[in-house]
Amino acid sequence: MSAENRRAMIVHAVLPLLIEHGANVTSSQIARAAGIGEGTVFRAFKDKDELFDACTAEALRPDHVLDAIAEIPVDQPLEDRLVEAAETLGAHLERMGALMSALHASGRIKHRDPEQGQRGSWKGGRRESMAAIRGAMVELFTPEKERLRLPPEQLATLFLTLLFGGRRLSPDVDAPTTRQVVDFFLHGAVEVG
Repeated sequence: MSAENRRAMIVHAVLPLLIEHGANVTSSQIARAAGIGEGTVFRAFKDKDELFDACTAEALRPDHVLDAIAEIPVDQPLEDRLVEAAETLGAHLERMGALMSALHASGRIKHRDPEQGQRGSWKGGRRESMAAIRGAMVELFTPEKERLRLPPEQLATLFLTLLFGGRRLSPDVDAPTTRQVVDFFLHGAVEVG
């Protein structure tokens, strides 16, 4: 196995442990999860800090969510496409949030310039990541562009704003389902008829 593949394998094995234990995860837990010896872990990473940085960068990468959105069939109804995309994005956000919460709770979060992005993160940072997600969403709107009131680019931005903004509500609020958010986005708040 190449050094790069070994590092990736370790990161994927350790991510669930970090979400569960935060930075308090032990070297032996890491080695067991990866199915390797502790020495192998530290031949791939100089220390736990470097491993945790690699895990954080992996969790922040939008590649998996972009691949999942690209696989959504554009021949299904727009509403179904948007629900599928919203659920995919929601799962991505929950995973990132769970990791960040666990790392913060265990005292591991380092404060960084939000415009710089996480060291080693996807193509430079948050701005590029959001642009890529927006571009993927544009592709879901494009087949309907003749029927849409606004260009697909604007609708993708509005949809993501509504979707991500709703995630900031406190947990005690009766949050709408994903399908309700999509229905509201497509049909508005006022009954017609």
